[in-house]
Amino acid sequence: MYTTIAAAILIPFFGTSLGAGTALLLKNRLPERMNRLCGGFAAGVMTAASVWSLLIPAIEQSLKGAKIAFLAVPAGFVCGILTMIGTERAVDTLYRRRKNGKGGLSGAAFMMLAVTLHNVPEGLAVGVACAGLTGAARALSPAGVAALAMGVALQNIPEGAIISLPLLTAGKPRGRAFWAGVLSGAVEPVAALCALLAAAPVIRLMPFFLSFAAGAMLYVTVQELIPEAVDDRSHEGSVSFCVGFALMMVMDVLL
Repeated sequence: MYTTIAAAILIPFFGTSLGAGTALLLKNRLPERMNRLCGGFAAGVMTAASVWSLLIPAIEQSLKGAKIAFLAVPAGFVCGILTMIGTERAVDTLYRRRKNGKGGLSGAAFMMLAVTLHNVPEGLAVGVACAGLTGAARALSPAGVAALAMGVALQNIPEGAIISLPLLTAGKPRGRAFWAGVLSGAVEPVAALCALLAAAPVIRLMPFFLSFAAGAMLYVTVQELIPEAVDDRSHEGSVSFCVGFALMMVMDVLL
């Protein structure tokens, strides 16, 4: 069990690092078409992971308790969304202060912080899922946790490239661009470990924690990934969304 937990916490970080490695191989940023394909694929993976690996187990776990326990699922889902909205507004305020000459974040720092913020709910989701392996409740199976971790790792690959390649295009050294992408994903194992330590002692609240992570992930998916993938002139982003969703669904079924 502990080997599964350690692997699940680290695998998403390796996905980000792999994506950041594109800065060492490519000379320019990804073409717009590739950005849409990657964004749609990542959105599909995360949507499926939120449903099959988080929301459905949360509902199943809540049904084992009192009837009122089901309220923990929508409550956690809404709290996850509201938390991401509040955090996003705080970061945006810092960026606006910089643009108005009042200090704050630079454009490059804002982009890196935005992607790092995007990685937090993914790390929380993996950590909460790992906590579901502990205790008497056994909210999730090792295979389910592995599927979630691999799904997050898959969609982290384009995220690592999103950080590294623009820095490379802007004239930054390849090594610096690569490590910026790697560091943007370092928050995931930290968030996962924090969620694991926080959720394990209160396993009875697992439905709330699982749905909280799902709400945070789906908010980021709808707010950030889907708009980048959608283009009125083509259906590439929509098709790649369906491919990512179907792939994650198949992984959940097989595992």
